[in-house]
Amino acid sequence: MFAVIFSAEMNEIDSEYFSMAGELRTLAIEKYGCIEFKSFSEHSQELAISYWPDLASIKEWKNCSKHIEAQEKGKNRWYKNYKVEVVELKHSYSSPNAIESCS
Repeated sequence: MFAVIFSAEMNEIDSEYFSMAGELRTLAIEKYGCIEFKSFSEHSQELAISYWPDLASIKEWKNCSKHIEAQEKGKNRWYKNYKVEVVELKHSYSSPNAIESCS
């Protein structure tokens, strides 16, 4: 399994941002094989972590036209700067009562 870690310093966030973020989350999970997607923001910082079964799924997602549109808007409007890291998950464990989720 792989994870994509997106971190950013937010700039101008508007209603289109929130609408597109929700649409992209649904698209990633329903069409491109994303296993789980979590995002958090505090002050001007955003962190999103998505989990994927393989690198091919991540590449397909990266090349999705709607995702490319969002990337351009992010670069031009929504983010001052950002960083994307793709990592391979080697080991994972949790407490016995951990909640499994897909959102």
